[in-house]
Amino acid sequence: MALNIDLDLCTGCGACVAVCPFCALTQRASDGKVEVNEACTACGACVEVCPVGALSLAAAPAAPAAAAPGAFRGLWVVAEQRRGRLQEVAFELLGKGRDLADQLGVRLGAVLLGYGVGDCVAPLFEHGADRVYVVDHPALEAYTSEPYAEAMSELIRRHKPEIVLAGATSIGRGFIARVAIQVNTGLTADCTELAVDPETRQLLQTRPAFGGNILATILCPNHRPQMATVRPKVFARPAPEAGRTGERLDETVELKAPVVRVLETVNAMQNEVNVAGAEFIVTGGRGLGGAENFKLLAELADALGGAAVGASRAAVDAGWISSFHQVGQTGKTVRPKIYIACGVSGQIQHLVGMSSSDTIIAINKDPAAPIFAVADIGIVGDLFEVVPELIKALRQ
Repeated sequence: MALNIDLDLCTGCGACVAVCPFCALTQRASDGKVEVNEACTACGACVEVCPVGALSLAAAPAAPAAAAPGAFRGLWVVAEQRRGRLQEVAFELLGKGRDLADQLGVRLGAVLLGYGVGDCVAPLFEHGADRVYVVDHPALEAYTSEPYAEAMSELIRRHKPEIVLAGATSIGRGFIARVAIQVNTGLTADCTELAVDPETRQLLQTRPAFGGNILATILCPNHRPQMATVRPKVFARPAPEAGRTGERLDETVELKAPVVRVLETVNAMQNEVNVAGAEFIVTGGRGLGGAENFKLLAELADALGGAAVGASRAAVDAGWISSFHQVGQTGKTVRPKIYIACGVSGQIQHLVGMSSSDTIIAINKDPAAPIFAVADIGIVGDLFEVVPELIKALRQ
């Protein structure tokens, strides 16, 4: 049900405003007439007290019917940029998107939203995009979720892609759920693997579930586009193909002025190491036994030439190190050349964040620790004996 207001009958008496239990009714400053906001639950209390019959309840308009899946073609990647600089996750998704698009026999599109972002187009072609859809609009200069969602939803309605992928970043997570609602489809968040079934054209979206204790593969068989977000570093960035070109489509979209206005952007200054972008990571878990023992891992990181220091959730929750260092499902997803896990048991919540590392070295005194199942090199021993020997050998 939905509340209808006949403004010709409304006298601005305010009786309905007084009885609304959800503060969903307000009076206009200009004439006192009533307006309804999104807090309305259609309870009907206001209808009963209106002395002039200006309020009524009616059936809400039905949600738009989903178009037949067969009417959709193509795979899109949201080419996330910040201040005119493409983010790594955009290239990572283009690499995976290229593989999936080839399996489906469709073009790979990149959607570029922003203002003055023309310089971002060429790198998208070089990393696999066949088409780049550009919405260049002042309302998109500083990221806010409403205009981003509005622009993306309009493009989907126009061109009907069958799959849309976005990064599980603060920007991607911030607006892509709105898009899914606006185009009447589903969304699988924080995927760790993607595949397609060429026969059914369904996207197989795998993500951790039930606290990371299982990996669930989710399908969206009846609605299009199929939408998913993927965390940074889950997929490898493809090598660029210099000189590769494609089709640029400049799209015109009518956008309202955003309700939220960005007044100033301040870059946070952190002394923390960028774990997500590091090529070498030394991670400590519960086996370290205390905050003071992370100094030993810092020494090993230094001996490796400035590796990043990571941590399991158990170490972070114990207060031994800040959350900026956390690797795993609720921390950073990493893809370093070498990942050294010291005293990390290797629960699935941690593995989903680091199992794509090129080489995994595990040090644990428990030979049955799950971390050894994914390790390329396993050392069964006391980390307080093994790590000092590694440092000594590296510094010789």
